[in-house]
Amino acid sequence: MKFIKPLALVFLLPATLYTVEAKMPTTLTARARAILAQDSLTLNQKLPFDNEVVTGKLKNGFTYFIRKNAEPKGRVTMYLAMKAGSILENEKQLGLAHFLEHMNFNGLKHFPKNELVNYLQKAGVRFGSDLNAYTGFDQTVYQLPIPSDEPELLKNGLQVMRDWAQDALLDGEEIDKERGVILEEKRGGRGVQQRLQDQYFPMLLNGSLYARRLPIGTEEILKTFPHTEIRKFHQDWYRPDLQALIVVGDIDPQEMEQKVKTLFSDMTMPKKVLPRKEHRVDLLNKNQFLAISDPELPYTVAQILIKNEKEKVTTVSDYRNELLKNVFNQLVAGRFSELMQQPNPPFMQAGGSIGDFLANLNTFSLLVVPKPGELESGFKAMLTEFERIQKYGFTQTELERALADMKKSNEMAYIERDKQKSDSYVNRYLNYFIDDQPALSNEDAYRLTKQLLPTLKLEEVNALFKKYYTDLNRDILIMGPEKDKAGLPNEQTVLAWVKSVEEGVVSAYEDKVSKLPLLSKEPVRGRLMAAKEIDAVHAKELTLSNGVKVILKPTDFKNDEIQIMAYSPGGTSLYPDADYFSASNASSLVDASGVGQMSNVELSKYLAGKDISISPYISERYEGISGSTDKEGLKSAFELIYGYFTEPRLDQDIFQSTMTRTKGALENRLSNPNNVFSDKVKSVLYGNNVRRQNPTVETIAKIDRDRALAIYKERFADASDFVFTIVGSFDEAQIMPFIETYLASLPATKRAENYKDLNILEPTKGERVVVHKGKEEKASTQLAYYGDYSYNEDENVNMEALESILTIKLLERLREKESGVYGVGARASFAKLPKPRYAFSIGFGSAVDKNDALIASALDEVRKIQDHGPDQADIEKFVAEQKRQNELNLRENGYWLNYISGSYQNDLDLNRYTRRLENLNKVTPKSVQDLAVKYLKKDRLFEFILLPDAK
Repeated sequence: MKFIKPLALVFLLPATLYTVEAKMPTTLTARARAILAQDSLTLNQKLPFDNEVVTGKLKNGFTYFIRKNAEPKGRVTMYLAMKAGSILENEKQLGLAHFLEHMNFNGLKHFPKNELVNYLQKAGVRFGSDLNAYTGFDQTVYQLPIPSDEPELLKNGLQVMRDWAQDALLDGEEIDKERGVILEEKRGGRGVQQRLQDQYFPMLLNGSLYARRLPIGTEEILKTFPHTEIRKFHQDWYRPDLQALIVVGDIDPQEMEQKVKTLFSDMTMPKKVLPRKEHRVDLLNKNQFLAISDPELPYTVAQILIKNEKEKVTTVSDYRNELLKNVFNQLVAGRFSELMQQPNPPFMQAGGSIGDFLANLNTFSLLVVPKPGELESGFKAMLTEFERIQKYGFTQTELERALADMKKSNEMAYIERDKQKSDSYVNRYLNYFIDDQPALSNEDAYRLTKQLLPTLKLEEVNALFKKYYTDLNRDILIMGPEKDKAGLPNEQTVLAWVKSVEEGVVSAYEDKVSKLPLLSKEPVRGRLMAAKEIDAVHAKELTLSNGVKVILKPTDFKNDEIQIMAYSPGGTSLYPDADYFSASNASSLVDASGVGQMSNVELSKYLAGKDISISPYISERYEGISGSTDKEGLKSAFELIYGYFTEPRLDQDIFQSTMTRTKGALENRLSNPNNVFSDKVKSVLYGNNVRRQNPTVETIAKIDRDRALAIYKERFADASDFVFTIVGSFDEAQIMPFIETYLASLPATKRAENYKDLNILEPTKGERVVVHKGKEEKASTQLAYYGDYSYNEDENVNMEALESILTIKLLERLREKESGVYGVGARASFAKLPKPRYAFSIGFGSAVDKNDALIASALDEVRKIQDHGPDQADIEKFVAEQKRQNELNLRENGYWLNYISGSYQNDLDLNRYTRRLENLNKVTPKSVQDLAVKYLKKDRLFEFILLPDAK
């Protein structure tokens, strides 16, 4: 359960996939009109609603959307959407919309107290990841994905939705217990971004009501509001005319519709119906400026937001305008991506986009994160690029690449339409109901986009800049570290920077596209030497003439998705500490430099319109390749693989750019309390071992370009011990020519090589470690155990059970009973190689004065399991969850890719997945108890605690 963080403006560029703004001129060329006329498509035509969903409105105003979708099989996703959020609160109710969301998990008509969570966990539904909810300014949304193959469970899932809609019990005792949980949620959200937001929100939101209605509320009201106030909010706003039920999954829509009508028709409206006002952020028709600082802000950020009114997307013309803006944003991102690869980039990060803002507004947002001490030059460099766009626009070749990418994305969405997950459909109808966004069918979205893309003209894209880049309703926000406060500019200074850029000389952008082929020479084709069936996973193992092994597993989980993973033993473990930083960064530097005869910029342009992602990696014990492609991109994907082996590059420009930006980002890293805490934890666990340190300016400076490239080439010089796993929608005849041409031809020296066990182990005896860093009065705690492990299937499943069961008990104790935390959980990890080891941790945040008591409670829950074993009911919850998750895993390409590759890497039985259910059924209270006694020993316990600065 969570509230929506209102605006992620600090450090982040707004990401816009679908936005709603004012209409553009609709003048089209004769060719464009001809394209539209092919399907009798006119610009003023209303956008059609999805004809594949059953929808309706009951007499009481309640709306429903029901759609059959078979992915995932035997599952249904239900959302209850409400046009009621924190904006509807009065001054006595600040935070109660979000509080009420919590209360819907703490007592319903048919599920009193905590019985809702308990019941659903028994059915295999995970609290937090499956069962959840969120509250925003204008909406509250509840979500429940559940199995649809059990009639009783499906029936009760609908009953949950009905109870959420209007039948929360709102028991006074439960309300008072939940106060502490929400106060801890509020406390956990405090930090540098929240402190800055408190200062800039009134400006960015133009002093509107939104600035005073943050969903989390105020501490005073959360502590003291009378029970009657939250009941009043519930009565006023939890009403059918503001609610919609969305049901998508493996169901019969007509049958589900009848159940919805039966269950929700008796919902009533309040006797006095308050008007649901649509709140606005009024434009002030003036410019604003704010410069602020904070001691924990690691670097300076400058942002310009130009606000304007948005309009609903209701016609084909509106939809076309959205495509134009998506093109514009993509072109801006491409320009700034190129800039970042200069040897000495003028900033650490910069860019801009036209995007949705809040309520009735959208923005053209520009952002720059300058290098330390270079705000003026960085700010001007960012503005200069936008000035270049304003004066000269984008080029035709840039537009063509963007359109190719969008065309490919549209085609892939359509190809996968019958494999689309239910969640994507849920969000389609959610956005339609809450925000009046279009809800097109798969067919209509594909057809419209396909027909409209060729009509988008360069002059229209360039005109967007002039439309949105105005000098009115513009906010300039500067944020910097406290130590730089005196040097932050005032408004007059920044406006002078803007004027100097506008009056400066700027040249046109030159779009450089490589005409060379990716590879300098074609591979000498190898051949297949041997093949054998792997019945356990319905795959085939191939041995190639150079020794490379390839495991092929064709699937039908997606219509056009092929995933690839390759590994070879070695990694950074084979290099001395002096080379570690060069070795550990070698693959990312090579990946950023392009491959073969193309730089990274040239490569990105070459791959326009292709659904391909291939990258090399070097970890501590392995090197390899990972990525994905569609069938059309197979040749290019295999070319990239071959290139990363035989023609890697580490361009000096890329190296210098990466070093400059990384050092700048790390310069003030110790202003962040979490970095100080992490450094101390690693120091305690691993001493000064360079392979376990966080990156710093000093360690980054130890990276040697030539040595990094040499190490990379050494790691990929011999493919004879590589194992490739390929999973997805291919057939063997289709893929074999690429395997023989590009994999069987890889260099092979047949060297005998393995990784080294570096024996970097945590201490055998635990200790308490307290770090004081930070302004906020909050504590962060990690309790951890480490040690040798008996790796086998029984041990592994019991370790997973302990993790799950202890998390349940910690939530019941620390959150529900003691109201001391918002989130708490246990986490287990274990590995077979290089030697069997485990790590088990418990983490939570809390008030400083409650920290020791909560640690004692957490350890008491550990002790209870060790002394008495867990409850059988909690074992059953774990088993149910894992069985349901296992059903989903077996239908995912990513699961099989990792399962097969991991089995080869770790010399594990490929048949073990067939024993998964059997192993789950063998878990007992005694087996979990024994494991807890064996591994969670008191003398191995580390208590890592982060507290605020000492006073």
